[in-house]
Amino acid sequence: MKVYAYGKQSISQDDIDAVLGVLKSDFLTQGPELRRFEDAICEYTGSKYCVAVSSATAALHLSMMALGVGQGDEVITTPNTFVASANCVRYVGGDVKFADIDPKTANISAEEIEKSITERTRAIIPVHFAGQSCDMEAIHRIAAEKGIFIVEDAAHAIGSDYKNTKVGSCKYSDITVFSFHPVKTIATGEGGALTTNDKDLYEKLLLFRGHGIVRSQEIAEKHGLWYYEMRDLGFNYRMTELQAALGVSQLKKLDQIKEKRRHIVSLYRDLLCDLRIGFLEERNYSNACFHLCPVLIDFEKLGINKIKFVRDLFKAGIHSQIHYIPVHLHPYYRNLGLAEGDYPEVERYYSKTISLPLYYDLSDDDIHCIVNKFREIM
Repeated sequence: MKVYAYGKQSISQDDIDAVLGVLKSDFLTQGPELRRFEDAICEYTGSKYCVAVSSATAALHLSMMALGVGQGDEVITTPNTFVASANCVRYVGGDVKFADIDPKTANISAEEIEKSITERTRAIIPVHFAGQSCDMEAIHRIAAEKGIFIVEDAAHAIGSDYKNTKVGSCKYSDITVFSFHPVKTIATGEGGALTTNDKDLYEKLLLFRGHGIVRSQEIAEKHGLWYYEMRDLGFNYRMTELQAALGVSQLKKLDQIKEKRRHIVSLYRDLLCDLRIGFLEERNYSNACFHLCPVLIDFEKLGINKIKFVRDLFKAGIHSQIHYIPVHLHPYYRNLGLAEGDYPEVERYYSKTISLPLYYDLSDDDIHCIVNKFREIM
């Protein structure tokens, strides 16, 4: 029986050759491939600066540090995300506030963001769920009026467009964060990146990525070739040369990957249109590189047990996933005073959603097979 994961990497011979080239080189870390990858991301997104790091979680953490978020500050994000989007605020001592979603897109609602702003609000982290950008122009307008920073969590959205501008250009934000985990659109094993157009933020991100240490020709001439200075408390969040080389190779195929992913989502929509299920709406400002293909099933109305349904799909070789358990319902955040019923739209969405397999190596025959099994089980 063929097994279909909800997402997985696609590795070609070009990717393998790129990594082998690094293994035969003088550098396994802190070499030329890292800068090549960062430059390639800048060229693709239209951003001025890029800092590649060990994971998107590391990138989110560094973004909070670079923006100076700390004790007493609030940061608004969505409960429909992986926990890292909220945890990064807690890492630096800040408080997380959630804003509910637009049920048609499952993205954070600009109107709910505006309602959540207080005098303590320091930043907003909109998450581009499933690959579709949030309405960044509306969010930017709200933030600009209040002097609030914006960090786009684009872990799902490299390759996506918002109003004919690449996600990652930072046209409507201070920083954008990407993920290159194997289930994402392009993969480096683990890995992430930040883009920005602000030189001061860029220099802070570089500093915090590497232990807060500075090396320079000026320092070496004054104190010796071995000398370096730790100027702030940073972390070892560096990306390896192996990861960077794989990223350069994968990035070259991004537009091709995007086309295939959009085709797969369109095919699912066509083949499942007669069933009593729903799909998220893609807004007219969006040209998404889809990371996920969520379907919406009113299990209660149809008299279907969701736990059994997902288990039956798994037994049939369809390893679907649920994106996401609302962050405020995890025990850690409940212990901070959050509770069921606080964000009704995301809780309704969670009760209905299942993510179908979506990755580059799926063929049309694979999609037909998945759909046929889905129909039988439903």
